Amino acid sequence: MTQQNKNADTNSTTEAEAFRPKYHFTPAENWMNDPNGMVYYAGEYHLFYQYHPESTVWGPMHWGHAVSRDMVNWEHLPIALFPDELGTIFSGSAVVDWNNTSGLGTKDNPPMVAIFTYHNAKSEKAGNNDFQTQGIAYSTDKGRTWTKYSANPVLNNPGKVVFRDPKVSWHEPSQRWIMVLAQGDNIGFYSSTNLRDWVAESSFGQNWGEHGGVWECPDLIRVNVSGTDEYKYVLIVSVMPGAPNGGSGTQYFIGDFDGSVFTLAPEIQNALQPIPGVFPKGQVFEDFEGDFKNWTVSGSAFGNTPAKGAYGNQQEVTGFNGNGLANSFNTGDEATGRLSSHAFTLTHPFINFYVGGGSHVEQTAVNLLINGKVVRSTSGPESEKLQPASWDVGEFIGQSASIEIVDSAQGGWGHILADQFVFANEPANAAKHPALWLDYGTDNYAGVTFSDVPKDDGRLMLMGWMSNWFYANQVPTQKWRSAMTIPRSLSLQNTRLGLRLISKPVTELDFISIQQFQQDNLQVHKETPLFSDVDLRAGSNRLRISLKDFNGKELVFEYLNSLQEKVSITVDVLSKQMLIDRTQSGNVDFEARFAGVQHGLLDTDFNHLEFDIFYDNSSIEVFVNGGELVMSALVFPNEPFNKITLSSDTQTHVEKATLDLLSADIK
Repeated sequence: MTQQNKNADTNSTTEAEAFRPKYHFTPAENWMNDPNGMVYYAGEYHLFYQYHPESTVWGPMHWGHAVSRDMVNWEHLPIALFPDELGTIFSGSAVVDWNNTSGLGTKDNPPMVAIFTYHNAKSEKAGNNDFQTQGIAYSTDKGRTWTKYSANPVLNNPGKVVFRDPKVSWHEPSQRWIMVLAQGDNIGFYSSTNLRDWVAESSFGQNWGEHGGVWECPDLIRVNVSGTDEYKYVLIVSVMPGAPNGGSGTQYFIGDFDGSVFTLAPEIQNALQPIPGVFPKGQVFEDFEGDFKNWTVSGSAFGNTPAKGAYGNQQEVTGFNGNGLANSFNTGDEATGRLSSHAFTLTHPFINFYVGGGSHVEQTAVNLLINGKVVRSTSGPESEKLQPASWDVGEFIGQSASIEIVDSAQGGWGHILADQFVFANEPANAAKHPALWLDYGTDNYAGVTFSDVPKDDGRLMLMGWMSNWFYANQVPTQKWRSAMTIPRSLSLQNTRLGLRLISKPVTELDFISIQQFQQDNLQVHKETPLFSDVDLRAGSNRLRISLKDFNGKELVFEYLNSLQEKVSITVDVLSKQMLIDRTQSGNVDFEARFAGVQHGLLDTDFNHLEFDIFYDNSSIEVFVNGGELVMSALVFPNEPFNKITLSSDTQTHVEKATLDLLSADIK
């Protein structure tokens, strides 16, 4: 069956699969992750995406393709870009070359040009560091067929393990194309006059924002400050891990760009000043500066001596103390092994150390054993940057103990890093790197904006991948994996916290309602049902609620089903937070890090609250007060949530409530 015919089945498949959403984009089958090449041309929005056509888990990347006239109803098209001898096709962007600067089309028929990362797995396996390069392809038939540029790659790798995800836009003042590119712990800026020849301009980010993991999928956009004639540049950067609720997430920076250098706005510099970490002095138990003489080594993962940093083509390892560390990437992620220390007597209330590597619970871990049982355990942060960690062991003082460093995982992030075990009287604390988050929920990653939106529209519109690398390969869907978020319109607004990037659902979503219900002037206190006479079993709806003169301390929405499964959305006024609790939301045990309570910062006018909540079978997206706070989360109830309640700790007036049943056409 051809790709085109496969994708023609989406509607019938949608009816048969409980978790498939009705108005979020999904592949007809198999694996999807990052949105790529999002561009508008000739009345169509193009969505390309990372796609593995042979499996429902991540693998050799292609660019899948779909088009839409409204970003909601989509038509699948055949795969646009396939791997070739230069590598598989990682993330990137697309632009319309209106003036034919590339020479790949004509001014009368300007080419659509895709800029993407080649990932050469053979070169990576050989231990090279330059296995990611940038290539281009072009189309002169509205994106239906693509030709790769014969002189690819157009940007070679200077020796960076992470060198990917180009997002390209036209910079009018300098009359040049500007590329922003992920480079591990920073974003590189490159310029070109023709999309074929690129010059390095600058880099940004080494000392700003969240650095708990690798930076990916950047985007540079020029944004009007609402209510003014002022414009600022916003640099959007995804990071994995390091998000506020664990795993992958998207941060942003506000500043100015002169065609070469991005500079943070002064007020944003103040907001993002890092808070130093603390690693107290004490009795050094192990610093890995010599050998493993105090440890029993098993397996091949750690080698025979401490590492001096990274092995082979491992990403740069940082954050360790001195010259050596324990690193189980000796022969790659497939190797397993264990380091077991000699026994010692606990004499101090804290054991402090540095840890990095994979976050596989129990499989990539540092453990404290007493009488052969694990009493403390810490996994890596899924980063090659080691972070301070601390165990409170005061209750065990005087007892005999040992430490083991375990790597029993294989595959991605199947390794552990550890260094500098110190017995101390005070705990260690990791440095804090404040960040501005596009979405506080766990499931909005790698989002970028559409290029070439007509000037008479003027909106900046973003879609993200609705998943998280902590569990994306394990979510309990069958024929397909992953959806995109709903499209969002971005703006800059002055808020109580200062200038912030605001996300709102695009207005096109107003037109996919198949039935609407309204309730006005409700009085809410204890678990008040909302729209109890509406059949919600279809599992796809939108709830909009406006609360007037709210003076309570807590407000709780619950989406429930007959199996007693539920997801709770709580506004906590005293802590200025919103929480999404999916611990009882249905299927939550497919990965240890899925269930939990998510926290989002909500510093707003609590006297008047407006909620816009999108539920679509396996996801929930919450927008508060026009997008001042956004949280997106996956949920997998064993039957659709068919009841919604609202409760408050005080009598609350709901000025207006609107419920829409939603459905879109994805074929």
